[in-house]
Amino acid sequence: MAFDRLDLGVPVHRIGLGLAAVGRPGYINLGRGRDLPEDRSVEALRARSHELLDAAYAAGVRYVDVARSYGLAEEFLAGWLGDRRDVVVGSKWGYTYTAGWRIDAPVHEAKDHSVATFDRQLAETWELLGDRLDLYQIHSVTPDSTALTDRALHRRLADLAARGVTVGLSTSGPRQADAIRAALRVEVGGEPLFRTVQATWNPLEPSAGPALAEAHADGRTVIVKESLANGRLAGTDAAVIAAALGQPWAGVVLSGAATTAQLAANLRALDVRDPGPLPEAETPEVYWRHRAGLAWS
Repeated sequence: MAFDRLDLGVPVHRIGLGLAAVGRPGYINLGRGRDLPEDRSVEALRARSHELLDAAYAAGVRYVDVARSYGLAEEFLAGWLGDRRDVVVGSKWGYTYTAGWRIDAPVHEAKDHSVATFDRQLAETWELLGDRLDLYQIHSVTPDSTALTDRALHRRLADLAARGVTVGLSTSGPRQADAIRAALRVEVGGEPLFRTVQATWNPLEPSAGPALAEAHADGRTVIVKESLANGRLAGTDAAVIAAALGQPWAGVVLSGAATTAQLAANLRALDVRDPGPLPEAETPEVYWRHRAGLAWS
């Protein structure tokens, strides 16, 4: 399955826009004090989200990535979509937003991959996005996630797929490759359940690459997230995103831009033919330990 149509007959740009950085006032991306306005009210971030969506759409971007845990990202997107039927929408379930629109909240999100959470969050997503939901992914699957073994959940997801929504998953942590390979083995009724894989890949953390190549070879669509390592690689946007786009298994690479200037810098990757030398890789354990220590701001 090629992501350029996502089995939905809708062409999409190879760079997608993710709203994680602007759907809520606090996130772990570096430089947020510079990138976001001092006013991080709901209305201010709604306006920023719509500004980015307008700019992305004008530039040809047609895939937008949100999640239940991205604050009000689904609501912001739903209010912008209007009659833009050529936009492909992907969302994620499995984390619940718990910060109450506070930057200094002790806990910003809670993870739960149970059937009960799926049922609740799917209903919430349906209420906001309705038939505009094209792709629904399990958020942040690791090898020990019950989402890989829960047959009742798999049946629920297969029922969703039968309704025309593509089912996928995102991965995180130092053992992304193990989670991806386990997901490739999950079947319902003799058919693969997960049709897309969204994974972290960047020059500092390329370890999922071989597993993503296997997923691509097996007909799954690969979406790359965190190509700029939550801002650690900011300033090298075009080269780093071009490197991600240059991976033969990559379908779409997400921009997590918080400003239109960042979005423009990200989109310049499409014109880069040779990204040149890139930062050296860290071990997955070092990379993910550093990521876990990033402050919400």
